[in-house]
Amino acid sequence: MEGQTSWDSYYGDNAHHFKQSTDGNEEAEFDMVSLESILPNDVLERILSFLPIASIFKAACVCKRWYEVIHSRRAIWANRAPKKPWYFMFTCNDTAAGYAYDPDLRKWYNLELPCIEKRNWFISSSSGLVCFMDSNTRSRIFVCNPITRNRRKLLEVPGVKFPDYSALAISMDMESNDYDVVVVKTKQVPEDFLQWELSIHIYESQSELWVTLATEVLVGWRGGDEGVICKGILYCLIHCTGVVGNPIRQGLLMYDLAARSSGTLMSTSISVPCSLTCGRLMNLNDKLVLVGGIAKLDRPDIIKGIGIWELHQKEWREVARMPHRYFQGFGEFDDVFASSGSDDLIYIQSYGATALLAFDMSRRQWRWSQKCPVTKRFPLQLFTGFCFLPRPEVAT
Repeated sequence: MEGQTSWDSYYGDNAHHFKQSTDGNEEAEFDMVSLESILPNDVLERILSFLPIASIFKAACVCKRWYEVIHSRRAIWANRAPKKPWYFMFTCNDTAAGYAYDPDLRKWYNLELPCIEKRNWFISSSSGLVCFMDSNTRSRIFVCNPITRNRRKLLEVPGVKFPDYSALAISMDMESNDYDVVVVKTKQVPEDFLQWELSIHIYESQSELWVTLATEVLVGWRGGDEGVICKGILYCLIHCTGVVGNPIRQGLLMYDLAARSSGTLMSTSISVPCSLTCGRLMNLNDKLVLVGGIAKLDRPDIIKGIGIWELHQKEWREVARMPHRYFQGFGEFDDVFASSGSDDLIYIQSYGATALLAFDMSRRQWRWSQKCPVTKRFPLQLFTGFCFLPRPEVAT
């Protein structure tokens, strides 16, 4: 029939003629055909899409055709079933070396990250993209896909040079693949410990330009290093520097990136749910989630547990508290710790060990990860990490 390709046309020269002896000593003739060679590209894509991500990249080494199908056709990734977020753990103090954990297969992969030079860089992730900012000058910012190593270096951020505190956040639109990067800078006003200048800067991938959205001098409060974008709203943790009677010395600042919020920044702030030794903000399915170390009432610098809260309007609702047996499972646990998440999964990690605990928000279930292949070699060896979605189809 015209306009259609016959299935027989895929055989081409890939059919091999064989003879085989039967029980009656008669020879039967048949053709053996390589199944892979007769599959249309769209069918091959569909089959390969069911493989784990690591296996797909290994499959690219099988032959030239598979390599081209895997690396040139985005459909192979777009048709994949959604995967749980991975966690990258830094395992070296001086470099950015480490391993990535796949919770679906419960496997660790030796993954080399692009761009980042040291583990203490600022890191934020969204929908498959990861943003890195150097911790010294705060002027070098990269956006990359850690799976494909596709990367882009952004222009230098405007505003004050060498801020005292910085927060980094990235948000990607799943439909358009456009993304925004926000940097919040905080600089102490000279010779005045109570006054801190806070500025908000945004980079839009469509225009490839930075815009300064707001600048304000905070009195008795300063910005920190924790920020996240959720449904177009920038959330940042702020810290009290003045003398207050309230034992809760952290707050949450909110800024509408789309509406370019008017009025003072502090007028949008609210308190955190309780006194915290540290707080980690994350966007889980367009819900703002706070993971915090719960401080002792008489010793606010000592952690007694870990809690998880969701923000509804301007009210915090407790989701879960880490059971004591899991809290003890970390061994020594400092008042600060690493935690990040995406979709319905939250990862929590102590800086002093490689133990990694995950909390499933939808199932309200705690679970330890598979043991990391790296062990602690000396007392001052520290570990940290970040969460990201494995999405090879996303480009910068």
